[in-house]
Amino acid sequence: MNERIVIVGAGHGGFQLAASLRQSGYAGAVILVGDEPGLPYQRPPLSKAYLLDKLPLSELFFRPEDFFSESGIQRVTATAIDIDRKKRRVLLDRGEAVEYDRLVLATGARRRRLPVEGADVDGVHGLATLADADKLKSALRVGCQNAIIIGAGFIGLEFASVANLLGLEVTVVDAASRAMARAVSPAVSAFFEAHHSRQGMKFRFGEGVASIIGSGGRAKGVETSSGQLLSADIIVTGIGVVPNDRLARAAGLEVENGIIVDAQLTTSDPNIFAIGDCCNFLLGSSGARCRLESVQNATDQARLLAARFAKDQFAQYDAVPWFWSDQGSLKLQIAGVSAGCDEFVQVQDVKGLSVLCFRHGVLAAVESINRPADHMAARRLLASTGRRPTSVEAGLKDFDLKRFTIEAAA
Repeated sequence: MNERIVIVGAGHGGFQLAASLRQSGYAGAVILVGDEPGLPYQRPPLSKAYLLDKLPLSELFFRPEDFFSESGIQRVTATAIDIDRKKRRVLLDRGEAVEYDRLVLATGARRRRLPVEGADVDGVHGLATLADADKLKSALRVGCQNAIIIGAGFIGLEFASVANLLGLEVTVVDAASRAMARAVSPAVSAFFEAHHSRQGMKFRFGEGVASIIGSGGRAKGVETSSGQLLSADIIVTGIGVVPNDRLARAAGLEVENGIIVDAQLTTSDPNIFAIGDCCNFLLGSSGARCRLESVQNATDQARLLAARFAKDQFAQYDAVPWFWSDQGSLKLQIAGVSAGCDEFVQVQDVKGLSVLCFRHGVLAAVESINRPADHMAARRLLASTGRRPTSVEAGLKDFDLKRFTIEAAA
């Protein structure tokens, strides 16, 4: 087979696609283009174990160097700057062009820039890449005493937990009214806020950042939208990401909140595909469009494309989304998507909390804190075509999600 598959992006989706192609017996050329030096690596540990020196660099990599040569995966370290769709080639910033028969865009997402004065001075950090994490790790170990985190999303709170464990005074500032407001139910927000507050963290919700206060070219604190001045030795921004769709947009592909793909992950060009954080896809049988920032989503989409390319299996993507966030002693696991849910039922014990989220009377997601059995049951239940519990059933005193799932499958 002389076919060439070029994958732009060497994150979770791009690496998984390259590896799965070989595991599926694909015999054509596989070229993996990544714009970061070094081996492809995992990103979730960057905001947790890696910062705490609990995970060595060698264990961050997906595979060692020899895996790529032995698997016949050609790695190219360069930035893709243009796509010539007519000639089917990708132009690289180092002046070369890579020809393709099929092109997969796994370009991920980039950090949203904080749009205020002083955001680019020394001492203001983001956390998206290994380089970001290395810089932040060094900064944390030079006498820092207090940290300000701008944004109470997953990344912001994961870093806040690390800073708290390292003994820093931590203040989290967010314009939203609660923690992780875009991603979780109010009950889960309240659970995390209470826990983190008991650990000594401070929250300032409903308050944005007007500017970064600097001195001698280095950040010293922030001025909030209410005019409050907060000092800090280190500032970390975690205000979300935007899809890396510039390459697709410049090539004339259909783009709206990510690269538009059909149920088989094909873009508006039949020879170009997109997976992971950069793509806007159809969410299961609902027909709703969605863009997810999720390792599971990227890897599952990669496996589906690999089966299509290697075995001509034209399946539609319908995997149940799931997410997680480790924040100190709390592990949040989410199955499904709770956006648009209008009814919430709490199931709680001394170990943790689960919130069953209903959309128009139908169970759409389950958010679990330190209740892994509930999470696994929710994933099975949401993936099945069987009966789901009603909100009335979920509210009964003796309701058990794992037991319900087993009985529903019987």
